[in-house]
Amino acid sequence: MSVKAQASGIIDHPVSKVFQFHAVEHVQNHPRWDQHIQLDHLTDGPMGVGKMIKRINTRSGKPVEGTMEVTEFEPNKAVTMLIHDGPVKLIARATYQAKVDDRTRLTMNLEFPDLDELDTDMLVSAMERSIRNIDNLLTTEVNE
Repeated sequence: MSVKAQASGIIDHPVSKVFQFHAVEHVQNHPRWDQHIQLDHLTDGPMGVGKMIKRINTRSGKPVEGTMEVTEFEPNKAVTMLIHDGPVKLIARATYQAKVDDRTRLTMNLEFPDLDELDTDMLVSAMERSIRNIDNLLTTEVNE
């Protein structure tokens, strides 16, 4: 058994720009759309399968150290990361779907494969907020 949560939203930018910001530049940008997460490269080289990232999550108030490993990286389509948040394992997957008028549907999925129960309302709200923040950041940077 596992626990799963999903959120999806439209971002008013082309899929290539959304993928670059969210997936390729994930380490530097994630803390910008979610201040509870701090990331740093553990391995050199570009973002792609096998990339290891140090992660510090302060969502619960107390810092929880962990790692992220990129397990899927398909440009402009999908990125998946295996996350160890302290003792908790989760799989985070994002997909990018091009829409008309150079817009993108960004869908975020979280799976906790070792958990049987978890209130997912907070997770869904956090993912929806992240999608809105990503759209706002991209819009602000385009207009600067």
